[in-house]
Amino acid sequence: MKLQDKVAVITGAGSGMGKEMALLFGREGAKLVLADITQASLD
Repeated sequence: MKLQDKVAVITGAGSGMGKEMALLFGREGAKLVLADITQASLD
């Protein structure tokens, strides 16, 4: 796990590149802080 014990803050995490980055960083072990303009996108 390349990103274990790291924290990533990702804006626009509900769709597009932000979503893909969140999924990838999560798989690599990062702790995530996600933000998007709508809560429904993050659910």
